[in-house]
Amino acid sequence: MLARDDKVSVPTQPEIIARARALIPALAARAEQGERERRLPKETIADMQAAGLFRVLQPKRWGGYEMDIHTYFDVQMALAEGDMSVAWVYGVVGVHPWAMGIFDQRAADDVWRDDTSTLMCSSLMPVGVAQPVPGGYRLNGRWKYSSGCEHCAWALLGGSEPSAPGGPVDRRLFLVPRSDYEIVDTWHVSGLKSTGSNDIIAKDVFVPDYRTQKYSDNFRGHGAGLAVNTSALYRLPFGQVFFRGVSTGAIGALQGMLNAYVDYGKKRIQRLSGQAAAEDPVVQIVCAEVACGIDEMKTILHRNFSVLEGYAARGEMPPLGLRIEYKFHNAWVAERCTILAAKLFKAVGAAGIYAEYPFGRFLADINTGRQHVSNQFEANAKSFGATLFGIEETKDFVL
Repeated sequence: MLARDDKVSVPTQPEIIARARALIPALAARAEQGERERRLPKETIADMQAAGLFRVLQPKRWGGYEMDIHTYFDVQMALAEGDMSVAWVYGVVGVHPWAMGIFDQRAADDVWRDDTSTLMCSSLMPVGVAQPVPGGYRLNGRWKYSSGCEHCAWALLGGSEPSAPGGPVDRRLFLVPRSDYEIVDTWHVSGLKSTGSNDIIAKDVFVPDYRTQKYSDNFRGHGAGLAVNTSALYRLPFGQVFFRGVSTGAIGALQGMLNAYVDYGKKRIQRLSGQAAAEDPVVQIVCAEVACGIDEMKTILHRNFSVLEGYAARGEMPPLGLRIEYKFHNAWVAERCTILAAKLFKAVGAAGIYAEYPFGRFLADINTGRQHVSNQFEANAKSFGATLFGIEETKDFVL
């Protein structure tokens, strides 16, 4: 446990990536335990904490490393090579320290005053009802899909203030301590079983105004915390950062699946032909397609965020059309990874169905990740396709 004033040694980008990669064997070994328990093992969270992975995007003023966004995604993809559930939780929980760079610093102080390693979970859909009261809001609601919530002491929950008929809807994020909400065990699923993405219930919880953040401000790049957290890192578009956190893990998982198949294929002799799988042209073509697809998706990910970093460094928000295009790229990753993972699984043959191999787990996890609302290919393709005809939709909630 580290207090705010404790000194933290900031690693280099290669060092933090090496720490993440060093965990891959342990993550793969614990994957079955995580699926059985339907949550990440405590040892895994402890290993990630010890490696400093959750500090990558955390402001330096709060004991973080304040590294660039590329490092965060590279860490996530490395973890996914061992277990996509771990990478999913990291993609969600690991981005919240970045969000604290935008929130009022009184909120950050509430979270990290005594321990800068404190973690936050979330459920961002604005399904909660927030009633204004003096000094803040009374929040009620039930939220689904709060990944990693059992390892966290705070939650970011989406909610809306009741509006007059036909009036604007005031959507906000509400930061709530663990003592003010209940976790309900609902996570019985076909993939990403270890993420522990259970429901959260809050009943008549008071949330002070400084522990809220408007979605419209997120869209415009506004936040009280930016007055003290001046790095361009915290001026990246909120939606662009958050929704990439729930697709990028699929790239790393696909890489892990390919690595496992190459190792398997070097030893496999096909029953019908008696031919080594590694010498089968069909197998070679599938592996080449997957490897190239991974490279393309990583290249576009880093190119897009280099462009977004340019806008942030200039103090500008990128145009809506570009944000819609990049939102499509996010969903395109999830869709493409499901297609390529299915091809790899078919290439494995009948042995791929056995639990002793990781192929079925990788396939199920990638398919499940694709179901996230931010990863819906058709809806995002429609929006991007419309911009090609000069039609733009206003989507301040998700961009």
